[in-house]
Amino acid sequence: MSQEKKQGINRRTFVATAAAGAAGLMLIKPQLVRGTAANSALRLGLLGCGGRGTHDATVLSTETPVRVIALGDLFQDQLDKAKAHFDSIAEQKGYAGVERSRMFRGPNAYEQIAGNKDVDIVLVTTPPYFHPGHLEAAVDAGKHVYCEKPVSVDVDGAKRVINVGRKAEGRLSLEVGFELRKAPPFVELAQRIQAGALGTIACGEAYYYATFIKRPNWPNASPDELRIRNWIYDRVLSGDIIVEQNIHVIDTFNWMLKARPLKAVATGGRQVKPDTGNVYGHYNVIYYYPNNVTINFGSTQFDKGWWDVASRFFGSKGVSEWHYSGPVAIYGEEPWSGAAASPAAGQGQFSATGAFHDNLAQADPQKFKSFVDSIVSGKFHNQAALGAESTLSAMLAREAAYLGRELAWDELAGMDMTWNSGIDLNQFA
Repeated sequence: MSQEKKQGINRRTFVATAAAGAAGLMLIKPQLVRGTAANSALRLGLLGCGGRGTHDATVLSTETPVRVIALGDLFQDQLDKAKAHFDSIAEQKGYAGVERSRMFRGPNAYEQIAGNKDVDIVLVTTPPYFHPGHLEAAVDAGKHVYCEKPVSVDVDGAKRVINVGRKAEGRLSLEVGFELRKAPPFVELAQRIQAGALGTIACGEAYYYATFIKRPNWPNASPDELRIRNWIYDRVLSGDIIVEQNIHVIDTFNWMLKARPLKAVATGGRQVKPDTGNVYGHYNVIYYYPNNVTINFGSTQFDKGWWDVASRFFGSKGVSEWHYSGPVAIYGEEPWSGAAASPAAGQGQFSATGAFHDNLAQADPQKFKSFVDSIVSGKFHNQAALGAESTLSAMLAREAAYLGRELAWDELAGMDMTWNSGIDLNQFA
């Protein structure tokens, strides 16, 4: 039986359903959709109208039978920009845009979107610091949720997300934004590695070398507003670059090895990083996995004019290699190549929103189609525990670097760690 049939829907059925949704009609079991008629498209509320949120909601509203009907953000200018964008998409598809009554601004926007009877799905793309609370509000309101990574910035937040996942189990889809797990060449690479194409894996290496993410100066913003608008520079709001950005690569270690790290040693710093925030600009990590597998990981976020994201595993039968843009291959006794494109590494513009091309071109569309399929079919996804595990894996290296010593998984998991932003959001009401 094919994987698609195992998931309860075949490709022909999904394509027909998607086409019906694009025309404004999609048959959905009434019990799977809250607050909508049984013959309506799934309706989405976007919480966090920045670059990544706009990208995610755009893919959902153009690649799947989903309509953006509600918007929530702390700032009015973000809401207005998002409304103009999604109204344009709605006009092209022949349906109404976002009603003003479904635009929610301020610190309570997450509760208003979650509580709106017309919203079926909440897309959480706020700064990571807020993810556990926003995710829990959506699940408590009975909404399906797509939450961008990481699911938290601290240990207690990760544990909270696991508990939220337990509440969603069997009744809601709760998806986390690890789209590499759906990128076609990566999927086949993982299957081949897990089937033994590399033999006994001894070690690995990986890196996430990125250009500096430039953000506006916002000269009239207060210090707290500046922190939130440029949250990518803020350690507490983002979780630091290894948790917020590099987690994509770290998640692939767990996925392909079917394990989580036992411990890590790491260093890092802010040398030459040009912003005024407090996140590190580089990391160097050694991860220790079961079966004596070690992985060396490097990260930068200040490069000029060049970037590359890649990973390799070394085994008794061969070597695997993947890049965001470049080879995806296995060399050795069982050679294979599955790259969608193979340009020289570092060509083109690095995407601050995570919207890439080449080997990741189908990652977001496939991820979102799988998410919507899980809702339509009633075979709900629940990635809360997976999201928490990968988030904690990234935190393991971050905390090892902060502490300047080896840190074991069990020690991290036992930490009483709840970060406080010190920001009173009521000032933005």
